[in-house]
Amino acid sequence: MTFLLNLLWFVLGGGWAAGLLWIITGCVLMLTIVGIPFGWAAFRIAGFAVFPYGKTLVDARAVGQDVITGTTIANILWIILAGIWLAISHISAGICFCMTIIGIPFGFAHFRLAAVCFAPLGKRTVLI
Repeated sequence: MTFLLNLLWFVLGGGWAAGLLWIITGCVLMLTIVGIPFGWAAFRIAGFAVFPYGKTLVDARAVGQDVITGTTIANILWIILAGIWLAISHISAGICFCMTIIGIPFGFAHFRLAAVCFAPLGKRTVLI
């Protein structure tokens, strides 16, 4: 079932576009020294955005990894500069998908991505 949902999401739900945009964002962020941590976070989220079903994003400390010092401050900076706009776009897409019965699962996937837009640093993708 997860494979089918991921396939439908990739083709019909905008998974390819969301993943591509997160990859482009990551590449642009990697051009500056300050943006490198944000770029790596964008690449991790791109993988989640392409195939979100059967996965979840959790705090790195929950899987036994260390979090870089200053992650909270960097996430606040992220919210101000990019996160709010990305969240608005995912929420808008989610609302549009939820207007149809068939699109409801895709709308919920966009809502999950909107939540990730507020704190991408220090997150890891795990299978559920």
